[in-house]
Amino acid sequence: MSSDSMPLRNVPGLGLQGSMLSQPKKSSKSRSRGVLSQGLDTESTPTDLILHLSPPPHKHQRLISKGKENDSNQFVLGRRSRRRKESLSGISWDHLPDELLLRIFFCLPLHDLVRISAVCKRWQRLAFDESLWHSVDLEGLTHTGLALQQVLRTGICRLRCPRSFVEELHLTGTGPLQVVEMDLSSSIIPTLALEDIICRCTLLECLSLEGLQLSDTIISSLAENPNLLQLNLSGCSAFSAPALAGMLKACSRIDQLNLSWCSFDNNHVKSVVNNLSSSVTHVNLSGYRESLMLDDVKVLVERCPQITTLDLSDSTLLMADCLPVLKQLKHLLHLSLSRCYHIHLAALTDLDKMFPMLCQLDVFGLVQDSQLPSMKKEMPHVSINSRPFSTIARPTPASRPAGSTSDRIMWNKKCRLRFVL
Repeated sequence: MSSDSMPLRNVPGLGLQGSMLSQPKKSSKSRSRGVLSQGLDTESTPTDLILHLSPPPHKHQRLISKGKENDSNQFVLGRRSRRRKESLSGISWDHLPDELLLRIFFCLPLHDLVRISAVCKRWQRLAFDESLWHSVDLEGLTHTGLALQQVLRTGICRLRCPRSFVEELHLTGTGPLQVVEMDLSSSIIPTLALEDIICRCTLLECLSLEGLQLSDTIISSLAENPNLLQLNLSGCSAFSAPALAGMLKACSRIDQLNLSWCSFDNNHVKSVVNNLSSSVTHVNLSGYRESLMLDDVKVLVERCPQITTLDLSDSTLLMADCLPVLKQLKHLLHLSLSRCYHIHLAALTDLDKMFPMLCQLDVFGLVQDSQLPSMKKEMPHVSINSRPFSTIARPTPASRPAGSTSDRIMWNKKCRLRFVL
């Protein structure tokens, strides 16, 4: 019997048992394929047997014969490599240039931008590109430390993070920060962490640290920002008068300064009036009941003749004799003397003549509600007691209603990326 017609069980190397030998007989169509075909059609064919009986298959081999499948012409079976599934559009994200992906990512909100950073290494690199993190608003985020740490490393220019809780901050290895405008008002942040941030800033133009505990290191570091224009240190504490004097000398471009209700004594007040830049136009020195005196007002007026907005509220040592001194401010538009109880109502009746350019006057606590209509009638061009809160150097003035669309504006601009609860 020839080897071509030899039964499958007698083929050398095929002495197998089990289901392989109990397969039903193939049809004549299957027999014509030969012994090799039968071995490949069997699902339980051992791998070593296939390698023994057939040469290594060539990739992408196709049928050679042009006839039908059951013709006697020879043909070869070969495995085809799996082809990648191509999208119907023919466009792949991997083929898009970085510039186009950045333009797409620019339209995403903060949450989605963080999520896509986990897709792959390339998307992570692009998702944290500094062009996307120009301005960020983190208000409302609890335990802000890790998020703030990551945001500061993206090359951010504008940061809004008021009323936040920063438990710790590690900026080791981070170089100089690119922050130009920053609001950390009323936050809970360790002094050392705040020092780590401020010490890396040299480009600040607008800064608000309202209500924070500072240090001489922080105040001295502010002196490294010669372009500082607006500074809000209202309610701050724990820094000395010499450090404050050195900072004011170095930051000669300050236009708006808010130093109200700080833990100042008379030495701090003198450091301010003796070193404040002559170009300043908005000054808030309210809240110094026993520290601000008439002599301090005289020095301030002589050094800073360009002042247009001045707040001396809650200075109980000031009397009516300060008004002729303030008269030297030819450009004064807004004056606040609220709760300066030694200034009597009679001294206020001629203010519109003393200050011909005056537009707003705040005298809360000096004028009773019943007296206010007659006073407004005598000074029709002056708005009286229209602003209970100072807006000097504040990024988001308290006079705006909470929850309004303008409540998230920082120095008249919105941040592009905003944390949403």
